[in-house]
Amino acid sequence: MKNIKLLVFIFLVGTLSLNAQEPSNLYPLEAKIKYHTDWTKNHYVERLNEFSSDPAKDGDIIFIGDSITEGGKTWSSKFNRNNIKNRGISGDVTDGVIARLGEIFYFKPKAVFIMIGVNDLFNLHYQKEISSPEYVGNNVLTIIEQINEKSPKTKVYLQTLLPTHEDFMNKNILKVNTILKQQKGKRNYILIDLNASFTNEKGFLKEEFTYDGVHLNEKGYNHWVEILKPIISSI
Repeated sequence: MKNIKLLVFIFLVGTLSLNAQEPSNLYPLEAKIKYHTDWTKNHYVERLNEFSSDPAKDGDIIFIGDSITEGGKTWSSKFNRNNIKNRGISGDVTDGVIARLGEIFYFKPKAVFIMIGVNDLFNLHYQKEISSPEYVGNNVLTIIEQINEKSPKTKVYLQTLLPTHEDFMNKNILKVNTILKQQKGKRNYILIDLNASFTNEKGFLKEEFTYDGVHLNEKGYNHWVEILKPIISSI
């Protein structure tokens, strides 16, 4: 009888220990992101619910970003892999990504591919709430630092922001990308300069890769996939 009680006690302690290890903010549905639009606030919650129904697993590759990433849909099929998850949220900003990194910290995926910041720069121009391109660049670096600290075995691939058809946007995109390039080698991430591969001779997003001057069409996504294929195949 004593042995049975001991086994039950050990089981209960083990169960409580496992529960204690699981964070409560894997999918922060109650998060209030200051720079989200009203539409994005709702879509953010919708996407987090989708993520929670298909959580990351050990060995996964995670694509983190905004509508440009979300628009890639099933990244796994693009690379003929079954372990790539799309964590793009249309309208999201760098603060929104920082708030939802708990999934990365907990599941510790094999690699993450990050591209985020264009919505911050739209906010900077139109709503004028976000203070500067430097704020955006530093937030991206914060995302990297937090992943490095809390999931040190996860490889971090940082992709530069794509150009647009708007000159005012491209000037600030260049500033953010310059910040990210200057930190290459000083921080633990691998830089992928997507911007250079999508820019025409005038500094704008190539016409053949977009349907609205910001978002990518099928040809644009195919071009992105071709750039990443050698990297993905090595992971």
